[in-house]
Amino acid sequence: MLVHILPLLYLPAVALAEPAQEWPPEWPQVQEVEIQPLAAQVGRLLRALDEIGQPLSSAAERAELEALLRGGEETQAVAAIQRCLDRCCLLGVTINPESRVKVVRGPAAPHLLEQGWRAFLVKVKNEAGVTAPLRIESPSAQAVYRQEDGAAPAVKLTAADVRDRWCDLSCHDEPPLTKELSGLELEYRILQVYSRDAGRREAVVGCHVGPGTADLGFRSQVAILFEAERSIDLTLHVRDESGAPTTASFVFRDARQRVYPLPSKRLAPDFFFHDQVYRADGESIRLPAGAYSVQCRRGPTCVPIERVVVITPDEVAPTATFELSRWIDPAARGWYSGDHHVHAAGCAHYTDPSRGVGPLDMLRHIVGEDLDVGCVLSWGPCWYHQKSFFQGRVSEHSTARNLMRYDVEVSGFPSSDAGHLCLLGLEEDDYPGTTRIEEWPSFDLPILQ
Repeated sequence: MLVHILPLLYLPAVALAEPAQEWPPEWPQVQEVEIQPLAAQVGRLLRALDEIGQPLSSAAERAELEALLRGGEETQAVAAIQRCLDRCCLLGVTINPESRVKVVRGPAAPHLLEQGWRAFLVKVKNEAGVTAPLRIESPSAQAVYRQEDGAAPAVKLTAADVRDRWCDLSCHDEPPLTKELSGLELEYRILQVYSRDAGRREAVVGCHVGPGTADLGFRSQVAILFEAERSIDLTLHVRDESGAPTTASFVFRDARQRVYPLPSKRLAPDFFFHDQVYRADGESIRLPAGAYSVQCRRGPTCVPIERVVVITPDEVAPTATFELSRWIDPAARGWYSGDHHVHAAGCAHYTDPSRGVGPLDMLRHIVGEDLDVGCVLSWGPCWYHQKSFFQGRVSEHSTARNLMRYDVEVSGFPSSDAGHLCLLGLEEDDYPGTTRIEEWPSFDLPILQ
């Protein structure tokens, strides 16, 4: 089944989270707040929800709320606004007069999308008049990798760590909203939650408004059991200028320019430090239903393709075909492309859960960028792991058109005191008589000799 291809990007509105039936105990209620500033804040909230494509769940709710904002008896209007919006709240936050933050679960059903974002409201009862940003965090929202910091990490990431770091949290505070709380006794914020996985997942979610503001009774966190609806595999068919299957670079963005898959939750073969992913003909990318702008290319000699792909919720096996063309073919004229300075995990090396990535992942990038020659350079970070792939010749994983070699960058070594060297075409990757990089000469001249 082919996906729809449109000339412009339209993202269907997704209703804000459906309310559950029961109100939680200790739910914050605000009796005294002036209606004029509250109505102004709620008006901005509604506009922001429209802009992110997740408005209130029904036109009737929207009409009811807008009627309340236009007028009516003040005390009754404040109570009615809370009844209307509280149903969509995942969290209720109380900031007491000493600026201590307490959190309770809200009535909104914690339903998410695999590989996608879902918006919820957060109710804030601000007894202290705090005007700092509201911070919402979770251990489950931490990165799934640990970057190189110049020293061996005290605790290594495990498979269980990667499993448990399944979500991401984003407080939507862009205009018309503000980054800081207003100081009003009552206001509502927007929290967006991303799920890497389908099915049921638990996360402990906590809030604060600065260091030392957590509730003294350990009530600034709450455990929530989420359930994420499964997304859809979009199969990509990729053909080069001759019609042969190939690999290309893809960047998928939604209407808010958010990149998919989410970079902070990527592991090899997809890398966290750039927007694109590489897919070969017949491979897929998993996406929730919606509309996506797609950029596809294969190196600088390829004519870039930009289009919109729309996936509807009822599609079973959507596909999209990308037929590439060149504006020039230098190799046909005897000129070959190459990148002699490539790192196995970029300059943002990570040490956990693996020390960089392996040759097959690097080859995917080389083919996807249509490099005739790619030199993967081992250096200080990840040196001892990456040097295990050095063969002193063209890698056995190379293709007939795309050659890959492992070589050495002298940087982060003792000899980097006198400059930066790329050593290519080596038969041996250790300086004579050494087994560790700390034993290398302090200057580059002996290496050059």
